Amino acid sequence: MRNGLGSFWLHDAPDPCSPRPRLEDDLEADVVIVGGGFTGLWTAYWLKRHDPALDVVVLEQDRVGYGASGRNGGWLSGKTVAQSRKLVDGTPGRTREDALRMERACFRAVDEVLALTDEAGLDIDAHRGGWLMVARTEAEAARLRHKAEADHAWGLTEDEVRLLTAEETRDRIDLPGLTGGYSSPFAARVQPARLAYAAAALAEGLGVRIFENTRVESCGRGHAETRTGSVRSGTVVLATEGYTADLPGRHRQLLPMFSSMLVTRPLPPEAWERIGWADAECVSAASHLYFYMQRTADDRIAIGGPGKVYEWRSGTGGQGTLGPRSVRAVQAMIRELFPRENLAFEHVWTGVMGVPRDWAPFIDVDPSGKFVQVGGYVGQGVAASYVAGRSVADILTGRDSELVDSLWVRRRPRSWEPEPLRLIGTGTVELLSHLADRDERRRGGDRTSVFADLAGRIGGH
Repeated sequence: MRNGLGSFWLHDAPDPCSPRPRLEDDLEADVVIVGGGFTGLWTAYWLKRHDPALDVVVLEQDRVGYGASGRNGGWLSGKTVAQSRKLVDGTPGRTREDALRMERACFRAVDEVLALTDEAGLDIDAHRGGWLMVARTEAEAARLRHKAEADHAWGLTEDEVRLLTAEETRDRIDLPGLTGGYSSPFAARVQPARLAYAAAALAEGLGVRIFENTRVESCGRGHAETRTGSVRSGTVVLATEGYTADLPGRHRQLLPMFSSMLVTRPLPPEAWERIGWADAECVSAASHLYFYMQRTADDRIAIGGPGKVYEWRSGTGGQGTLGPRSVRAVQAMIRELFPRENLAFEHVWTGVMGVPRDWAPFIDVDPSGKFVQVGGYVGQGVAASYVAGRSVADILTGRDSELVDSLWVRRRPRSWEPEPLRLIGTGTVELLSHLADRDERRRGGDRTSVFADLAGRIGGH
């Protein structure tokens, strides 16, 4: 079984256009984008789409999609975990309609990305089966009922999100102990590395220049500096998400939170007859210690969840190697979900997501217009990064759209606490989440554990 070395996705489908050249000179451009992941690539694409005359440069420290964009669970999902609604509560003058507009922009992003890649003939192993959140205790089922009530009270319709009975959930996927489910059609399974390559191909097709193996050492208003060259530009867009912590002076801006992933070898047809999962929904858990998974195009199970959560002083994990304890944890998780199957494992790895202090996305545009920082999708970035990239492009090209004054356009949240508080806090939240799940399974009933409430207060979400 491979461990680390990027991800299964990156090994399964190497980028046909990589390696691209490294920056070896001093350049000038209209816009320089730091980060060759989904956010940076979609920003570049939409900038050139809106204004073909713009000179747009992308600087990537490794290769396109090597960070979180090529290591995630492959959910092109409009599921935003109500992040926009949270911003309404903390922003004077914002309304329910503002939140719904952003949620529905993420819903539309699923169709838009699929249409763009399909029209260009770019294969991303996409299948639109929607997403499904499963409950396996009475407390989890009660939380899903509460979620359905809250979503519908905000204005989402039954066609957008729907509560399922245990029987309806089992008809979709047969997991042990199901007590209910919650579903939405706005999600598609994708091969995320292929999607990153597709976004790069679309951007390069419009004339965007992408430099790989070009680590930015510092950047600010109108400039980005590397060891081998620099770019002077009208605007710098910082689109480094969890890897922002690697830049000097920025290690507390976004918390690099790890998620561990495992991919099995292909399962035989008789296993899929037992499991179901015929429509390949993106499946996640209503438990406090989350999991998320997809059925891949070649009939593997790809599953993600907690293992290693955080590294001292906001480390970003390098090649993504998992330690033995984390490997055992993610293996135990998938075996518990599929106890009847003889699972063989192909690849494990870890990646980081960027978590702002208030757990909500932001697009921070400097008053000078020469520096933009964007990110903070908290594990829902495959579709949200498309919306954010298009928003940045709309703002910088002066377009009149609902995205230029959205809830996400705001100042970057305050920085995270210094060490050792970050390490202690993340470890405590993980422990409390584990205790909350165990408590709810042990005592039964539909009440959420007090350990979960305490974890939420400490984590700030």
